[in-house]
Amino acid sequence: MKKIYFEPEVPAQLRAIPQHIAMTILEAIHRYAESGTGRVKPLSGEFEGFLRLRVGNHRVFFKETAEAITIHRIRDRRSAYR
Repeated sequence: MKKIYFEPEVPAQLRAIPQHIAMTILEAIHRYAESGTGRVKPLSGEFEGFLRLRVGNHRVFFKETAEAITIHRIRDRRSAYR
């Protein structure tokens, strides 16, 4: 399993989301770290180099190395790309 790191602003973004949805997001992140499964695609343009994990109406932007995943932002889909 890859290690998961969070940027400093990510915990506040998670606390702003209803708890049951936040737990679903964290479960999806852990599932991806363990098995590589999930609705992930590479981003382009302004977010070149990031990967996006889709969890319901939320998007998790992260970068991945062979050993770790670093979560950079978690946002509702309406404001994720702004």
